Amino acid sequence: MRKLCSVSIDLDPVFCYYRIHALGQAPEALRDLVLERCVPRFADMFARRGIRATFFVVASELDPQVAGDGARLARATIARLAAAGHEIGNHSYSHPYELARLDPDRVHHEIGRAHQLLSEVAGVTVRGFRAPGYDLSPAMLDEVMALGYLYDSSIFPAPGYYAAKAAVMGAMAIAGVPSGAVMTNPRALLAPADPYRPSPTAPWRRGQATLVELPIAVTPWARVPAIGTSLLLAPAWLRARWLEAMRKRPFFNLELHGIDLADADADGIPGELVRKQPDLRAPLVRKQRALEATLDRLAGDYEFVTLRDAAAWAEREVV
Repeated sequence: MRKLCSVSIDLDPVFCYYRIHALGQAPEALRDLVLERCVPRFADMFARRGIRATFFVVASELDPQVAGDGARLARATIARLAAAGHEIGNHSYSHPYELARLDPDRVHHEIGRAHQLLSEVAGVTVRGFRAPGYDLSPAMLDEVMALGYLYDSSIFPAPGYYAAKAAVMGAMAIAGVPSGAVMTNPRALLAPADPYRPSPTAPWRRGQATLVELPIAVTPWARVPAIGTSLLLAPAWLRARWLEAMRKRPFFNLELHGIDLADADADGIPGELVRKQPDLRAPLVRKQRALEATLDRLAGDYEFVTLRDAAAWAEREVV
């Protein structure tokens, strides 16, 4: 089988990080940071390499009733990405971390409203979903199947990540500043790490859903997360070992976040957030070089495709 790599970027607005770290309301000046500053850095890097990526968008950023004047910038940015051949994916309407625990009506609104806005702005019907916080429920899967989606890419079967997240959230709770994030369903830690067709009632197991699940990348055996934040901050020798381990998988679902290419100084990010986010303390040039080195290394072993194209491949070759 061909070896494929899909690069995806979750465009979580800065308010998501303020919520995770219990920092209160994010400064209004940072509302457009990811779309205005970070997205062009990704787009330029991908254009130089001929890579078509998948950008998962929080659709409320496109809604003038929520984003105000910033909606024009968001719409223009997403339209440019789509015109350049990148895929636009559904990352919910308002990015509630607790979406997997909400009632079906709220799930319907979050996914359905996002689908409507994103398809309108991108000019093509959206066909892929990623859940906020990697937490996928049967109700969410039902909703994306009803919309005719080809794939979901939410399952992150990484026990180490889960344990680290639990430790941080526990410490915050003890300190009296509980995180706005939530713990994912622990059964997802045992999910298949390669593409599979999930069960509609238990998305972490194989079944007969009408779409495919494209899990976030983890290494074989140890299931160490092979995501952008980790790879960009790792020393070169460790990053090389990570990528070598991933060569055993026929599909590499490399996930990044828009904020991965933020520059704390040049982008005016307050120290209160920088102190909480280790990736913001790394110089932008270092992160750019690490991502460029990662993409160039992968180019020797993989064909870069969007997640939509990877889902079509999985339907034919794997599932």
